Amino acid sequence: MQAWFNGQRSPTLEGRYSAQHNAFGVLRLAMACGVIVAHAGPLGFGQANVGAATFGRQSDLGTMCLYGFFLISGYLITESALRSTLRQYVRARVLRVFPGLWACLLVTAFVFAPLAALYENGNLDGFWGHPEGPFDYVLTNLVASMEQFPISGLLADTPYGQIVGGPSAFDGSLWTLRYDLALYAVVGILVVTSVLHKAPRAVLVLTAGSYALILADFFTAPTWSSRPPQHGAIGPFPLIGAFAADWTLMLGFLFLLGAAARLYAHRIPVNRELAVLASVVLVGSLWLGGFFAVGLPAFAYLVLYAAVALPKRLSTISRRHDYTYGIYIYGFPVQQLVALFGGARFGIVVYIVLSLLGALLFAMLSWHLVERPALGLKTGSGRARHRQTSRAASPPALPIPAPVTAAATIPRPDTADTGRRRAGARHSRSTKIEQPAVTVPSGAGQAYVDSLPFLARPERVRTEALPGSTKKPTSHARSGRARHAQPASKTPSQ
Repeated sequence: MQAWFNGQRSPTLEGRYSAQHNAFGVLRLAMACGVIVAHAGPLGFGQANVGAATFGRQSDLGTMCLYGFFLISGYLITESALRSTLRQYVRARVLRVFPGLWACLLVTAFVFAPLAALYENGNLDGFWGHPEGPFDYVLTNLVASMEQFPISGLLADTPYGQIVGGPSAFDGSLWTLRYDLALYAVVGILVVTSVLHKAPRAVLVLTAGSYALILADFFTAPTWSSRPPQHGAIGPFPLIGAFAADWTLMLGFLFLLGAAARLYAHRIPVNRELAVLASVVLVGSLWLGGFFAVGLPAFAYLVLYAAVALPKRLSTISRRHDYTYGIYIYGFPVQQLVALFGGARFGIVVYIVLSLLGALLFAMLSWHLVERPALGLKTGSGRARHRQTSRAASPPALPIPAPVTAAATIPRPDTADTGRRRAGARHSRSTKIEQPAVTVPSGAGQAYVDSLPFLARPERVRTEALPGSTKKPTSHARSGRARHAQPASKTPSQ
């Protein structure tokens, strides 16, 4: 039992994690699809999210996937911030979120919404000039504030519209983006203040503080299975809007937990026994209550365990083509249109399949036409890319296995000179270990010789005879000054 909690005896998260071979990609993809499956209840049939009854009304499938998203995001965003400057970090986050979001807003406002208007009304009369029209939708939500969800009073007769009692949201999943951006900003502040690199314990303090607030809500709740109270709103803030206090606490805790797991991966034991224990705790808390007290940490551990324990071949999923973000942001409007066009009458299974296929189609277009080209700009300006290309194209320095020096010019092979070197070697007091000779291309000049990264030792200096010269090489035995000779040409290390 002690070995389970001893990082030296049990494999740690750091020891089992590989940036190239992990299952975070397939987990995120599965969670994006899980959100669509969970939304099939309210969007297609006017019912609760899938899994709400199974999880004792404490959570549901979509919310669990959302928790997993923020946990993984905290881990990966922290890893990115640790190896980036603030400018690189901000550039990467902006290019990852906003180009895809802007394209989605345009497609929703000027493709999905007109189709819905034509289907509902038979024409576009009043569509463009509506107080909450498509242009207002794009401009209002341009910075991910999502202060406007309906467009031109549409989608009131869908199952979800009947739940809300009027025009319903075209893309309700985008409400989480403001929380993502806020937590990205928190990590940026930790980078600026050097807390992330020099004082990682501050992240532990923030994580523990948020967990303490969750426990306080849990112990003051009327029952063990009660959801946390809402506590009102935080804000509004300029541009980004207001935040629900309960969601801020819950999503912030999962994000910080992922960040802390990345910073202290060398202390977190990862093994099958702990995973089984976490599974028992999670299932028990969902059935019996106490999910927000003990189930959330257990769920977080299972996600991290799955990321390093799943087969390595799954790591190739989403590595080259990451459709996760596109599936998430296009899933909701696709489901609304499928429900509007009557796709739900074939049953929930067919409705889910149609929704997944439609979301995947737009996700593929988003990735190949918008997201991947935008991510290609993360390397910086064209001048910086040119410098990187020039450095990559320049030939690398030749590895020199032994300290040597070179003469000012490159002599031609000479059998007589070889004999003199052998004769001098018999009288040399230097070490008897033979060093590999340096191969210099024929015709190379002084510039090539100067570019070699020599680290010459005085006692190993050897002077080559120039062609046509009558001066014989001086061995160490003949002249003590040869032991203190300097290289023929200075090198960069000198």
